[in-house]
Amino acid sequence: MVSWIVRGLLIVSGTVTGWFVSKDAPNFSFIQGMASLVVIAVVVLVLAYWPARWMHLIDRRNKPD
Repeated sequence: MVSWIVRGLLIVSGTVTGWFVSKDAPNFSFIQGMASLVVIAVVVLVLAYWPARWMHLIDRRNKPD
């Protein structure tokens, strides 16, 4: 299961890295690793701030009638 997540992240970061750096470049894997760290950071930020941002719309119990 974890390997699927890692594989998906590397596919996304490899695609983004491929737009800017040639796949034959000697530092492609390093830049792909840095891009995957950016993708992980974005995913963590979205998951961390999603409840605080949208919970007031979902949770109707705390609203006065």
